[in-house]
This record gives sequence, C-alpha cells and structure tokens, in this order.
Amino acid sequence: MSKIAFLFPGQGSQYVGMGKELTEKYSEAKEVFDTADRVLGFPISDLCFLGPKDKLTLTINTQPAVLATSIAILKVVQSHGINNPHFAAGHSLGEYSALVTAGVLSFEDALRLVRQRGQFMEEAVAAGGGTMAAIIGLSADEILEVCKKAQQIGIVEPANYNCPGQVVIAGEIDAVEKASQLSLEFGAKKAIKLCVSGPFHSSLMKGAADRLKEKLLSTNFFDPQFGVIANHNAQRIKDGQEARRCLVAQVNHPVRWQDSMEELLSRGVNTFVEIGPGKVLSGLMKKITKDVTMLNVENLEGLEKTLAHLREE
Repeated sequence: MSKIAFLFPGQGSQYVGMGKELTEKYSEAKEVFDTADRVLGFPISDLCFLGPKDKLTLTINTQPAVLATSIAILKVVQSHGINNPHFAAGHSLGEYSALVTAGVLSFEDALRLVRQRGQFMEEAVAAGGGTMAAIIGLSADEILEVCKKAQQIGIVEPANYNCPGQVVIAGEIDAVEKASQLSLEFGAKKAIKLCVSGPFHSSLMKGAADRLKEKLLSTNFFDPQFGVIANHNAQRIKDGQEARRCLVAQVNHPVRWQDSMEELLSRGVNTFVEIGPGKVLSGLMKKITKDVTMLNVENLEGLEKTLAHLREE
C-alpha cells in the first residue's frame, strides 16, 4: 500500500502558460483562478497563462502566481478522488500551498500573505545588494567552511540544502562571489549565480521576517488535517501556532529540503506527487533516492499518468 506525500514547488518553477491547459478543461481549476483574481484585485490568471515573462518573474507576482497555479492543479487532482495524502511539504513558497492543502490556512488568506511576503522580501535588501548561487558538488560541511572563509568580506550563508551535492548560498554580492570562487577551489563542479532579486533565506531577510510576522499574527491558522513537514527544521508541524512560527522562521533561515524529504522517507512515504508548475522537486528527489515513485501533475498528460498509477495501487 502506498504512503503518499504531496509536494509543492516554490519560486523559480514558474513559466508563462502554467495552469492554462487544466483550467480550460476543469471548472475546479478555473474557480481557483477566478478567486485569485478577485482577492488580489488584478488578473493574476492572465499573468500565469499569457505573461509577459518579465512581469511574471517579479517576486511580488511570482509568489501568488505559483500558489494559485498549485492550488488550481490540486483541486483538479482532488476532483478525481485523490483527497487525502498522508503528508505534504512545499519548497519555500510552496509551504503555503502545503498548509492550504492541510487546512491550516484558507486559500484567500494564503494569497494575501504570499503577495505581502513577496513585497517584503523584495524590499528587505536594496536592489543590487544581495544575490544567490547554487554550488554543485560539495557537501553541506564543505559549504559551511567556504561560507565561513568568505564571511571575511561580507554576509554569505547556506540558503537551501536541496539534495546531496546541491546547496544554494545567499548573501551580499561580493561575499557570494567570493564563496563561489572558493567553492571551485574546494572542488565544486559548478558555482551558478541565480537570477534572483535578493538573498532569500539568509539573515539579510530578518526585516522581511519581522514584517511578515505581523501579518501572520492577524491571520487565522488551524491545526493540520494531516502531516506537514516544515522547511526550516524538517519536522512535522504540530498545530496552527507552530505553522505560523515556521512561516516566519523560513524567511531568514535555510530551507532544509533534503532533510525534509529524508524525514518523509523515514515515515514510510514511498509515493511522492509534485503538484504545481515544473519538475524541480522531482529532479531533486531523484538525487536523494531512486527507490520511490515520483509523479508530477502540471498538465493533462501528467494528470493522466498520475491517476493511472494511483488507481493501479
């Protein structure tokens, strides 16, 4: 018998056209986008379906766009009777999708929060003041050592522990460049500067975390209906209060994605369904383990394959 976890992608998985195919066929998805357009006060659906890409990739737009697309796809999956995963997790922004799925947050509240989260993260560091880079081929301990050395010239820290041999670092531009250079000297295969607007999940985001905390405190949180694994400590969220604390902490602390997936594996999860745009999380899972079933739903083809597989069980 399968033990299923739903996984939800974060920022960086967006693309023009996401969600369009399923929304044209399923009223459940259309209703989600209609709600998002109404709550946000502008047609986020047009931005998802038609672009332009440069506007979609602005953090303040990307975050609600990815959330809306993920929940629209989720509603289609649920319309086929796939309602109750054993667990859920989401990468960074995707944690909001996971919490909506588990009944911790309403979709409407989550939309408002991620729109504000995007704004606060955008404003936390002046334009050109911070960046991120993916380091391929070093261990987590080696990354810490590299960052420690580079901290002589500025702030740089691990931001995403994604999978074995892939850690994203974040911080001030000069320090991130220094750490990238040092990582290559340490034997990294690659150091890839990311196209992002800020040093997300680093201590430089403390101001954004503080501002978001105020909004979270005035939002209703409920206890999860099933297990949700938190980004910042890779542990199961016990109740609504803890969910709120975890959302504050993840803004300026690293995303422990590999640890989160290993926690799910230790709890017997053997089937993972990535729900939302892209296949980033499926790719990371292949580097963590190949001994699980990894499914992906972002379009009709993925939906049909996933339903066929789950019905065979």
